[in-house]
Amino acid sequence: MLESQGTRDLAAAFQNYFTIAPALTQETREEVYRIRHEVYCRDLGWEPIRADGMETDDADLHSVHCLLRQQGTLAPVGCTRLILVRQGKELPFEESCRDALDRGIVDPEQLPRNSIGEVSRLAVVSTFRQRKGEQGVAMTSASETNFAPDQPMPRFPFIPVSLYLAAAAVARHLGVEHVFVLTEPRLASHFLRIGFDIRTVGSPIEHRGTRVPSLLSSSKVVENLRPMIRPLYDVVQQSVEKAFASHPEAIQALKANGWHPGT
Repeated sequence: MLESQGTRDLAAAFQNYFTIAPALTQETREEVYRIRHEVYCRDLGWEPIRADGMETDDADLHSVHCLLRQQGTLAPVGCTRLILVRQGKELPFEESCRDALDRGIVDPEQLPRNSIGEVSRLAVVSTFRQRKGEQGVAMTSASETNFAPDQPMPRFPFIPVSLYLAAAAVARHLGVEHVFVLTEPRLASHFLRIGFDIRTVGSPIEHRGTRVPSLLSSSKVVENLRPMIRPLYDVVQQSVEKAFASHPEAIQALKANGWHPGT
């Protein structure tokens, strides 16, 4: 009965507070870049300050960005992106984790190139991450307390969970099955608690703190989610599907920038 109540409450609570969708227009992509500039450049100093107030890199042209906003005001909350493979090019993690990947678990070089992607540049604006001990991180942490079943609903980590679910939904929509991400060492185990299919596939590296290469399957994310989380995924997926249906030119732009979908 408790699970059933949580099932109803979780998706409804998310929709009360937030809205999320792929950023498929120039305007919404620039909003993503401004969030990243605020967090990565001004707050954390991980990237240099840019004159235009937007943090961008070469991977953005062949990425799908996800934008989380407050419900009602549409004030920016956070963002992430799914980087897609360009023909003949490596994804960033393939370079940074070249010596760290356990290729006995997975070898991206042996996978169809159009079946892999990478989640990166997850950022959350400071007003949504400054709980005690969270001022120096780019995202709201997924802590033991966040996932404790006896905690009140506001402690559920809607922000990181919804952003990862959005990236997974985008990957599923585009037929990208194998999604790599650099995570904090304990993050995968926390996400496993909600049925999020993510596993460590290598040894830790230093990348703005200790990070481990992890892998999620976009189809298994859906299959294995706990019943209380599935309605939240459904809300996110519906938003993703609606956005792509409204902006068919987005797929053509990705193809023009070097991405080739599977057949």
